[in-house]
Amino acid sequence: MTHAPPTRSARPLLLLSTALSSVFLLGACAESARLSVAQGTGPNPSLPEPATTLIPTVNIAPARGWPDGATPLPAAGLRVGAFASGLDHPRWLLVLPNGDVLVAETNAPPKPAGSTGVKDWIAGQVMKRAGATVPSANRITLLRDADGDGVAETRSVLLRDLRSPFGMALIGERLYVANADAVVSYPYRTGDTTITAPATELVKLPAGVNHHWTKNLLASPDGSTLFVSVGSNSNVGERGMEAEVGRAAIWAVDVKTGANRVYGSGLRNPVGMAWDAAGQTLWTVVNERDELGSDLVPDYLTSVKDGGFYGWPYSYYGQTVDVRVKPPRPDLVATALKPDYALGPHTASLGLASSTGNALGAPFARGMFIGQHGSWNRRPHSGYKVIFVPFQGNQPAGQPVDVLTGFLSEQGEALGRPVGVAVDTRGALLVADDVGNAIWRVSPKP
Repeated sequence: MTHAPPTRSARPLLLLSTALSSVFLLGACAESARLSVAQGTGPNPSLPEPATTLIPTVNIAPARGWPDGATPLPAAGLRVGAFASGLDHPRWLLVLPNGDVLVAETNAPPKPAGSTGVKDWIAGQVMKRAGATVPSANRITLLRDADGDGVAETRSVLLRDLRSPFGMALIGERLYVANADAVVSYPYRTGDTTITAPATELVKLPAGVNHHWTKNLLASPDGSTLFVSVGSNSNVGERGMEAEVGRAAIWAVDVKTGANRVYGSGLRNPVGMAWDAAGQTLWTVVNERDELGSDLVPDYLTSVKDGGFYGWPYSYYGQTVDVRVKPPRPDLVATALKPDYALGPHTASLGLASSTGNALGAPFARGMFIGQHGSWNRRPHSGYKVIFVPFQGNQPAGQPVDVLTGFLSEQGEALGRPVGVAVDTRGALLVADDVGNAIWRVSPKP
């Protein structure tokens, strides 16, 4: 039997499909990690030579979701249950003073027409398999556990028709929301379950292609400043540095005027932010660059110094030069600060919450909880769990402690993927799971 050749209009799709098939086929034969995740963790991680391969390692954990009755696995002495389920791609959390919990049900905004090429299309297909391309619900939902049994019995849409909302912060009677393109605010009074007032724009944020679209918020302890995290528009500046203006950075924004400046830069994709126990030092978790092999580059947890530069894209983990970036900037590399604590390569560490106020017991008394969304550029997988990094004094110390695991099946499928973490008003840990479409609540066993 003969087959007609593809029509002219079908050829681009055929070429793209062939390219994608080649990525998955070659990815199955790509390099594997030579080091353990533990060797890429801590204040002095191993940094081997980059692995050179024909194509990047692609090792996706296909999104499956939780079977009926299944949950993640908590650490000894803890229990876990669903605080809320049946959500739509829950990503980020804010616990309000009265105990209500806000969740951003959200995903990436559509790409502008003509802004993507073959590589972007392939990356989109990879993310689709990982469950990361569902349409954005564009809303913030309020969850209330009025009877205190650890399950939210009521939910309401607090805000709808947003633009890929992510970070949230409450200052006085104003609720601030970071959309993909701007920080806006709304009037809020304790107990409100819906907001119908129009948004007031505080500051515009870099948008457009939005290689990294998640914008997070953290208020200063005195409420005068909002810190805003803005991820890079590329892996290592391949779109040109003009596309990175204001990106790969944490901004400081004046709440009254919207006046802003870059507080810390060279941070490829800072997402979670938190204050230390004393409320004096700003900490963040950063997703580092890809396509240097399974052992590079470790994501990290670091304090952020005012005016500090952390290397991206010219160097990583301090002053290790990335030779892919042209032209190089040895002047900037010479100023690059070394992060405080590595979190393992490709763990996609996103969520960050101080242990302050938690009731999980002595092992979790002082440090940071971190939600690790999980890898696609490492073989074997890394991340896909919630960890705790203990502190001694003002610095991380020792190896991380697993808090919540079991997000990967034995077949390497993603039953869930943890993102935002937060401590609720009764000391339990809440975890947003954007594949399981749930918020898990971790508490001590009775």
